[in-house]
Amino acid sequence: MNAVHSVPEKVGVLGGGRMGAGIAHAFLTAGASVVVVERDEDAAEGARRRVTDALLKSVERGTTTETIEGLTKRLAVSVDYAAFGPCGLVVEAVPEDFELKSTALKAVEGQLAPTAWLATNTSSLSIGKLAEQLQRPGSFCGLHFFNPVPASQLVEVVLAPQTSTELAAASKGWVEALGKTAVVVHDAPGFASSRLGVAIALEAMRMVEEGVASAEDIDAAMVLGYKHPVGPLKTTDIVGLDVRLGIAEYLHTTLGDRFAPPQILRDKVAKGELGRKTGKGFFSWDS
Repeated sequence: MNAVHSVPEKVGVLGGGRMGAGIAHAFLTAGASVVVVERDEDAAEGARRRVTDALLKSVERGTTTETIEGLTKRLAVSVDYAAFGPCGLVVEAVPEDFELKSTALKAVEGQLAPTAWLATNTSSLSIGKLAEQLQRPGSFCGLHFFNPVPASQLVEVVLAPQTSTELAAASKGWVEALGKTAVVVHDAPGFASSRLGVAIALEAMRMVEEGVASAEDIDAAMVLGYKHPVGPLKTTDIVGLDVRLGIAEYLHTTLGDRFAPPQILRDKVAKGELGRKTGKGFFSWDS
């Protein structure tokens, strides 16, 4: 349906939060027309602002040759799933809950043409089990983008057993057209990136809990000693402690006790210390 190294002409994004807005930004700057669908008018306008702000930064930094007027002309927001009808691809980016994603994906699929593709941005949930809920499982895959989407160079392309070979090839081409690198993994709990990233982060949290070292020094050890661009605890703050807890709980149930969330993580989430988005996590983000 789409040539390699190009994106679909019309792309839909379900959910306009931080990740959804970033995904919309990526496809807009790659030349697609994008519609973002949200749950209500306030959320839709919030999504428009987030995407527009990201586009303005791209224009100011010179990372796109288009004008802000040209970019925003191709952006639409809606509260109606029917807006996905003309799309060749829709990427779901709702919160990390299996039932919520399953319900949303089935609703989106009902609006799409038989030739359209559907993807989820889940960071850990089974692509195969989500595919089982759909009428056209071969047209479904995982496109796991990383936060912040505009700056990240990586997208995990996650293939379910049902994913068609045509979609597997097309999805790699889309990622390359976005100026990012595709890492192809087969469906497994946590895929590659979340499984490894969460394992390191949980051990770092246990070290803080046990008084081995401060959060600052643990992160510095990984940045300076192992050349990680950002330490595991600061990354957790950026991702969101609630998000990390949800992934850890899922991996705990599927892969065993080595992914059991430490109490310090549960306590911080219970207190509302969710990281950068609330101003405090393992670090202070007041500035």
